[in-house]
Amino acid sequence: MAFPKPFFRWRPHPWHGLEVGPNPPSLVHAFIEISPFDLVKYEVDKVTGYLRVDRPQRTSSQPPALYGFIPRTFCGQRVAELMPKARRGDGDPLDICVLSERPITKSEVIVNVRVIGGLPMLDGGEADDKIIGVLAQDNIWSHVEDLDELPQALVQRLRHYFTTYKTMPGDTSQQVQIDHIYDRAHAEKVVRAAIADYDDEFGGA
Repeated sequence: MAFPKPFFRWRPHPWHGLEVGPNPPSLVHAFIEISPFDLVKYEVDKVTGYLRVDRPQRTSSQPPALYGFIPRTFCGQRVAELMPKARRGDGDPLDICVLSERPITKSEVIVNVRVIGGLPMLDGGEADDKIIGVLAQDNIWSHVEDLDELPQALVQRLRHYFTTYKTMPGDTSQQVQIDHIYDRAHAEKVVRAAIADYDDEFGGA
């Protein structure tokens, strides 16, 4: 029996070995690290590509959407230049939140995502954008083209989670800042910048 093409004899590294997506920057792949049901923060290990336990969530907050990153992206200088107060990018792949009508409880899955907007998160002076997208061909969200078409309660939930997920009760310090959310057009600029930053950092495909 012949192997299918393409065929990977070894598991591809999810950051470097997977494709950006079918039609970036509008339709991208997302490698999911955390589901909305996780009380532990997982993060891909940059050396092995396997999920590593980063930390148990310190509060009762749970991510309101699937959460992961876009393969072959890097938050470097180009991404930082799109956020006025950022000194640099955070040096990680570009984060993405994915809305799905049906509960997806597994992590380490790849999903096709239509980009619709984003949150400009500044964390310790570093650009740490959170792209927002919808599961491609989703039965409920497939009609959404831009962030302003989502229920505002969903957008506020995402913003609140990332504003507070590192904050312990009684902690008055502001570890992260999120300015005005941005639309699909700007989100696609951020994706393009992150792809270009990846090519600079690691070389193109």
